Amino acid sequence: MIEKLQEIVGAAHVLTGAEAEPYGWDWAHERFEAPLAVVRPASTGEVSALMKLAHETRTVVTPLGGRSGMAGGGQGEGSLVISMERMNRIREIRTGARSAVVEAGVILANLHEAVEAEGLIFPLFFGARGSAMIGGALSTNAGGSNVLRYGNTRDLVLGIEAVMADGTVIDLMQNLHKNNSGYDLRHLLIGAEGTLGIITGAVVRLMPKPGAYVTAMVGLKALDPALSLLNRLQEVTGGAVEAFEYMPDTYLADYQAMRPETRRPFEEAHKVNILLEIGALSPRDYTPGPDGQMPIASYLEEVLGGMLEEGEVDDAVIASSEQQRREMWAIREAASEVAGLRPNQIIMDVAVPVDRMGDFLDRADAALARMDPRAETSVVAHLGDGNVHYTIFPTDPAQKDVLVEGIEDVVAELGGSFSAEHGIGKLKLTTMARRKDPGALAAMRAIKAALDPKGILNPGKLLP
Repeated sequence: MIEKLQEIVGAAHVLTGAEAEPYGWDWAHERFEAPLAVVRPASTGEVSALMKLAHETRTVVTPLGGRSGMAGGGQGEGSLVISMERMNRIREIRTGARSAVVEAGVILANLHEAVEAEGLIFPLFFGARGSAMIGGALSTNAGGSNVLRYGNTRDLVLGIEAVMADGTVIDLMQNLHKNNSGYDLRHLLIGAEGTLGIITGAVVRLMPKPGAYVTAMVGLKALDPALSLLNRLQEVTGGAVEAFEYMPDTYLADYQAMRPETRRPFEEAHKVNILLEIGALSPRDYTPGPDGQMPIASYLEEVLGGMLEEGEVDDAVIASSEQQRREMWAIREAASEVAGLRPNQIIMDVAVPVDRMGDFLDRADAALARMDPRAETSVVAHLGDGNVHYTIFPTDPAQKDVLVEGIEDVVAELGGSFSAEHGIGKLKLTTMARRKDPGALAAMRAIKAALDPKGILNPGKLLP
């Protein structure tokens, strides 16, 4: 088997033993599953040849991107790991069409840098963008901080290329905004976590880079006024709010303890802290007026000033420099590091209706207090799209399933979802079996059986 793999990708790109070990760890370096071997193809043709070999020999395959997944979807004991790291070319940037043709191994931050030089952005931003790859982001339908304005990953993909279980290549790399020609296999493969095919390339949508950003931290006593702030800002800016992130006072205290050299956003602590960012696309919004101030900043000051007078907002700081903007974002993007300060974390990545976020947090905290009175939490949320990262630190790790089910009950009562952007992987298989509609699960299994009849593509993930 090893010899055949070497014939396809070259001996230097078939890793075993100690060389393969780094590819068997999860993102937190807590769980290890030893691969049979790791192969690093350089082309779609090589991926196709690898899958033909795996199909013929019934070899289980685990596709792997930047190893930043948080649900255990990139590990497989004894599996053939196909790493996309060498398929890292940005094939084309089409400025007129505002799109880019990329391979699956392109690191997100590298794409950001390349398109920014053309005055454009690929509006998928999250903390792991320095290592996460396009293929992995598509496979998990990652969300990030800019879903509020630009949508999820599915909304940012025009075309896709993938290799199926038997090695067949599906080429759907059209640069089209409309294509009504049958089943949308593109959307089927996005979010499938490598269980239906291996994404090898994509045509992604680009957006004009805002002429200016206005970023602020806002302190409030409760979440309801925060939603009022969001809605008012959307109205006065014409929907230009790009990010609206929630952090409680406990999270900021943990961040300050972790990085005592950083300055606090406010002199006094506030129960609710919002990081918001507005992107001005029109020159009329970012061209300074006679007073030297950008209109987009004036809109924000006007809304904040009114809410301060009404007592709905307690404090606000608007970034006065790019350095201060980055400092504000650094607080929010350190969420994984903050959660890692304590052992035995239970990561819950859930979604609830935007106007039920406060209800969820109140009910979840009450439920947790009943189940484990001494448990602690670390919470951040994409408040603008209803996605909550509710991390629990139990006093007894053996009670994990009980705690998870209790919080899931709260999510279900509010009409939410037990998975928002991290995916299912292995982490949420039990939840998937317990919470997903049985008819939907049956349909998913039928699709899996049809496209991967030998069950070799990332088994034990996504489908319980």
